[in-house]
Amino acid sequence: MIPAQPSARLQPTEAGHALARLFAERAKGSTEEHRRLQHAAQQRLDALGSPHTGTTLQVAGAVHLAQPAFLPPDEEGQARLRRLDTSLSLIETAFPEVSTDVEVCRLTCTMLEGVWRSRALAPPREEGRTDVCDCPMCLRLPTPPARTLDDYSWRQSAGRPLTVKTWPYRDELDSVLTAGWSLVRQMNDLDRDLGLRHSFEDDILLFHEYKRVIDTIDTERLTQLVEGRLAESFSTNSARALVCGIFAAYKRSVDEYWLQQHDAGSITLPQTNPHSQSTYSLLQMMDCLFWHVSPDTELWQEEHLASLLLCRVVDDMTDVRADALTGEISNFWLADIPTHTKALYAASAIAIIKYSCLPEARPSRWNTWLMSSTIVWMALTGRHALWFDGITEGLPPAEDCPLCDLQPNACTGILTEGTTLTFAPRPTAPELSTRAALLSARCRAEHPRAWPLFDAELRAFEALHGPWYGNVDGTWEILRRTYVAAVEASGAAPSTERAREIQQDAGVVGSEQLYNLYEPQTGREDTALLSYMFGCAHPHFLWNATGYRPTGVEGDWLDG
Repeated sequence: MIPAQPSARLQPTEAGHALARLFAERAKGSTEEHRRLQHAAQQRLDALGSPHTGTTLQVAGAVHLAQPAFLPPDEEGQARLRRLDTSLSLIETAFPEVSTDVEVCRLTCTMLEGVWRSRALAPPREEGRTDVCDCPMCLRLPTPPARTLDDYSWRQSAGRPLTVKTWPYRDELDSVLTAGWSLVRQMNDLDRDLGLRHSFEDDILLFHEYKRVIDTIDTERLTQLVEGRLAESFSTNSARALVCGIFAAYKRSVDEYWLQQHDAGSITLPQTNPHSQSTYSLLQMMDCLFWHVSPDTELWQEEHLASLLLCRVVDDMTDVRADALTGEISNFWLADIPTHTKALYAASAIAIIKYSCLPEARPSRWNTWLMSSTIVWMALTGRHALWFDGITEGLPPAEDCPLCDLQPNACTGILTEGTTLTFAPRPTAPELSTRAALLSARCRAEHPRAWPLFDAELRAFEALHGPWYGNVDGTWEILRRTYVAAVEASGAAPSTERAREIQQDAGVVGSEQLYNLYEPQTGREDTALLSYMFGCAHPHFLWNATGYRPTGVEGDWLDG
């Protein structure tokens, strides 16, 4: 007999509190190795210039912050939760090793029901978006461009088809999205070889469940999976992936339930949602915590959790405009959170991209390549805000730019005890390495107007990364059609058409060049440089996505 689950009886508000306690209890502080490597990196950077003390901004730990009260589920929501409990109990009984995963899924889904119903029915609260703030980040926030429905026709979750398939026998996986997902697995596991880089079949179930938009859980089929394939070749990650697949399917069913009511006119969904900083962080943790398979010993390390959360912040910076139409509930920029907090999270995402460029960062956490590969494949699908909203009108000055002076930071306490962002003059390499100098020379010859900025950013990158040993031809082909093209467009007359051309060509060059990033000798080097140029290099195209404000745009559902 399966015992009753205490969390199944909790209301959404109590489930949110229980989930916050669970994460606070399970999260493990930074390891001694991580602290030692951070110190070594700082000493190396200080050696490139005089050591200095910069200004700081504090980012509060999310799980310790207050959460709002949510409405209880309606009858349909209660029925969905009962079906969820049936499915999760089967897994927990067969594989008690994933009981914590099962509990996280139960609590998150309960909270999700309350968040959606509160968004649909509760009166909107006063928001903190209009608060005047003179911090260096808020003063830097851009003005969002006007948008219409035609601006969203580009958005495709899967990205353009690749000329070489990741799995030749699975046509549906022939995309930059999936290839980028498998790329980070291979890079993470290359050094230590924990056997995870080839275990795609363990967690590809999750991907299928999400993409095929399952409305209900087929308990009979689930039983067969538990008793059949997983039982024959069990790994903790196999069962964990199954829990994740169930969550992805559940989340999609809740999303569609409320969107259908909105479409039928039964309710009117506002283009905001009742997330607090804590609610957002906790919902996103389940949405990605077990997507990116890590060793059990590192699953709850703060370094790992921070990379997961900030990876989703970058994702939201991209998807926010389309999500305002589709009704996606887990989007930070639609949430009821002060603008200052959103600016701090966006700055944290940029800081961790810079941190991922440090060679000292590589051994200290599992998903060390997650942010790097995410920012790259997003740019190379053409779906990144980098090109969509990132073509600024006129290049802003690089002097005294707080984003340029933002120091690399692993942001390890962003869920728990908080983190501190530091701003100080950035170091630059006095001389470029041989291959980086070749990239600079090509830019000077082919795009002389963009060259001074391009050369300066290469020097800033090599100060963080050290000498670059990447693929000159492939990397230049990508950069000239993305970053360099965007810099040139920024210096010309404003043109929506030019921005769209760059965006579409980013998808083309991605489908042509992404597999160069799989090259064992140069792929990591290329990924590191591309992530810097796409996420950190002046004029910080990525930052332009932070200017979003909900508008009255209405329209059909979109892919996503």
